[in-house]
Amino acid sequence: MEQKKIDRINELARKAKTPEGLTDEEKNERAMLRREYVNAVTGNLRSQLDNTWLVDAQGHKTKLTRRGEKEPK
Repeated sequence: MEQKKIDRINELARKAKTPEGLTDEEKNERAMLRREYVNAVTGNLRSQLDNTWLVDAQGHKTKLTRRGEKEPK
């Protein structure tokens, strides 16, 4: 996600705390930007976890799997 969009999220957060608050248009923009940010963070985390291996005490590597998935053989 671009830094410009993160800055805009922060700007809207600061404005929401002021007495004037946010307009309906700004609330919608904030919701869309927040959703985009959450999707970006989630995607980055998934990518990182997809490339993670567990190593046991004997040195055996096991690929980290998602909950409910069977371990590859």
